[in-house]
Amino acid sequence: RSNTIGALIPTLDHAIFAKFLGRLEQDLSARGLSLLVSTTGSDPAVELRKAEALLDIGVEGLIVSGMDHAQGFDDLIARFGVPVVLTSVYSQNARYPTIGYDNRSVAQTALGHLADLGHRRIAVIHGPTAQNDRTRARIAGLVTSGLPVELSFAEGWLGVSGGVQAVVDLHRGVNRPTAILCLSDVLALGALFELNRQGVAVPEDMSLMGIDDLAWARSSAPGLTTVRLPAEEMGARTAAAISAWVAEGERPTSERLTEELITRASTRSIVSTG
Repeated sequence: RSNTIGALIPTLDHAIFAKFLGRLEQDLSARGLSLLVSTTGSDPAVELRKAEALLDIGVEGLIVSGMDHAQGFDDLIARFGVPVVLTSVYSQNARYPTIGYDNRSVAQTALGHLADLGHRRIAVIHGPTAQNDRTRARIAGLVTSGLPVELSFAEGWLGVSGGVQAVVDLHRGVNRPTAILCLSDVLALGALFELNRQGVAVPEDMSLMGIDDLAWARSSAPGLTTVRLPAEEMGARTAAAISAWVAEGERPTSERLTEELITRASTRSIVSTG
């Protein structure tokens, strides 16, 4: 046995993955397992190549983000016969066990909060949808929510600069929203920077909301209303599941983790605009 687990994640740039990996590594280490991490840049071809490299050096199991994978991924896993757990998603019908949150529900939790505050024109800022099933699921959750809202969508690079540019583009629009919902806190941070630069007060002139609940969200000015994703719990549950599967042959069942609405000062109630 190599006593090693491989993890494939989109990037190390975002704190949500750092929180997940920190707890994952800690709990695997407590079980006598080492963790090897590779980043994919959300590119399925890169993910496939790096998965094969990890398997070639003898990892006993793989942890992979999301459900979008390159053609040939399933054949590769079948050839090596190793356990695979998908994270950051939840589905009972996936080919492999999933441990994560329902991304449609996460987005609907955020949108429901803004709708309850009276917001009817809401701009949604999100990262690339290509090759990212988590973002597509969140958008699908928004458009099928049934809430009495008018949504507009802006796609940008998943980072602070993406949030900045989306707000710049938004400012050129005619029908200005009363709230901005960012499908990631890093986008919300960029949006907050640009709103401040433009002299748009949050939340007096514009409510702003994110998803993740990164560490800085409570300390920003104003504090960011967001939906907390249980990244550390996901790391703990994933470590327990894959270590038992590797050591004892116990295939885990999929686990849905619960998101939590965190209300802070960046959103406010308004009179309904119809």
